[in-house]
Amino acid sequence: MDVSAYLELKIAPRAVFDSLPERRSRVRFMVPAGRDWTSVTWGALAEQIREISLVMVSAGVKNGDRATILAPNRVEWMSAALGIQAIGGVMVPIYPNSTADQIGYIVRHSDARVLFVDTPSLLAKIYQAWGDLEGVKKIVLLDEDLDPVKVLHEQRTKGQKVPSYAEVEPRVISFANAREIGNALGQEEPTLFDNLMNSVSLDQFGTMLYTSGTTGPPKGVPLTHRNVAVNGRDWLQNNASLVDEASVDLLWLPMSHIFGFGEACLGNTLGFMTYLADPVTALDLLPVVRPNIFMSVPRYFEKIAQLAMSEKDPERRRRKLSEVTGGRFRFCLSGGAGLKKEVKEFFWENGILIIEGYGLTEASPTITLNRPDAFRFDSVGKPLPSLEVKLAEDGEILAKGESIFSGYHKDPAATQEAFTEDGWLKTGDLGRFTDDGFVQIIGRKKEILVTAGGKNISPVNIEDRFMDDPYFAQVVLWGDGEGYLVAGVWPNEAAIVAKLGDGMSDEQIHAFLAPRIEKTNAELARYETIKKFVVIREPLTVEAGFLTPTLKVKRKQV
Repeated sequence: MDVSAYLELKIAPRAVFDSLPERRSRVRFMVPAGRDWTSVTWGALAEQIREISLVMVSAGVKNGDRATILAPNRVEWMSAALGIQAIGGVMVPIYPNSTADQIGYIVRHSDARVLFVDTPSLLAKIYQAWGDLEGVKKIVLLDEDLDPVKVLHEQRTKGQKVPSYAEVEPRVISFANAREIGNALGQEEPTLFDNLMNSVSLDQFGTMLYTSGTTGPPKGVPLTHRNVAVNGRDWLQNNASLVDEASVDLLWLPMSHIFGFGEACLGNTLGFMTYLADPVTALDLLPVVRPNIFMSVPRYFEKIAQLAMSEKDPERRRRKLSEVTGGRFRFCLSGGAGLKKEVKEFFWENGILIIEGYGLTEASPTITLNRPDAFRFDSVGKPLPSLEVKLAEDGEILAKGESIFSGYHKDPAATQEAFTEDGWLKTGDLGRFTDDGFVQIIGRKKEILVTAGGKNISPVNIEDRFMDDPYFAQVVLWGDGEGYLVAGVWPNEAAIVAKLGDGMSDEQIHAFLAPRIEKTNAELARYETIKKFVVIREPLTVEAGFLTPTLKVKRKQV
């Protein structure tokens, strides 16, 4: 498609309001309602945004203030996010799987003035973190059925240290009441919202995301509207041939992650009809919704491929893939981690190109991207047009450009460490360029293991070799300061059962996987080989402290 009409840089809420004359009565979101769907039009979305913006103004939120969102995906999530940004505020999303301590830290560290929350379990975490919420003026409940008194009583019954009702009552407000207050202010001052939105500069902060580092507390990454808009412009230019206006997408990626929020904002720009889903229902809904656009982490593409590859005949595989996906995939994007090469090749053999790139939050987020007319499945693509990318002497990937952030919130030391003396962002990832200009990731600089023999080893480079083996779900290496490498192996239970049957013991699985590990060892230098491994079937979780909220492995804890 011709994307030239969408390349002007603007703040995210403008994508909704500038398109209202054309789209007002069209459907923007389809929301699950039992076995059916409820539609939300562009006009209804705009009204929510306007009213939520103005209730924050009535609560004393000013240009530059921050507000947090702690909720699973829903239309009100988007309304809150764009409402914050429309009045010059900074939207701070919090991952729903964060612990109460992590939530409290982010709310306090970000100096949030308003907090939007949904679900009893998340509201319970807010109560548990109450001591960190001193600066929060209003807590807005996104679901009308969420009973703050009931949740408070349940937490007290469980012995949790929670605030009294007298402390909670003045600060908690329902979404409906918040909209009423915002609407009343809009009636009194009809031009207030437009004046506030028009005064927001591209060069002020619009979003602050907290990176879930594998060590230490998360760091706040403030991004300007320009940072994100430039990255979005590059993204559109690179993928123009695969995206269409008024496409249908199935959005299940958490909006609290820049990947999910980016998909939602792309839909706002191009006029998608978006079906909202969650991680549990997403795959089952594909043949129902039949989306043109599907963005996901690798695991879901792998599950789709496994279902289709269960058929032996190539034509049956193609039909099975069409049946599982709904048969209308046009643009697919995988992110968050590396996708197995065999999965990308399988989709491509069946007429579907999965675009894969590389980036990090500090880059808003994309740095490199494969594209429809230039891709290699053994790479993460080429640098985006607005970015310069080079390698440091030790192979670390460095980036510079308009989409790169300026520094961490309240952390000058970490900011100084994040950049070279001449202003290049240090990504922390080790890479190399192919002869034809594609970037390949070969490891994580900070995760280099130094053995007792003085050998430097990139564990990720070895772990990634198991990505294309369907019987391995996760491999984690260790050996820092030791004489040899050991590994924790989490088997892919579904693949193991399909191959060997149910009820296999750890010893039997170990015996089955051992030759596959030896096969990989044969491809490695002697000092890189895995000498011992243990089969672990208890999953790695955020709650147990082994994963970050974005599901990165905390190697030292493991």
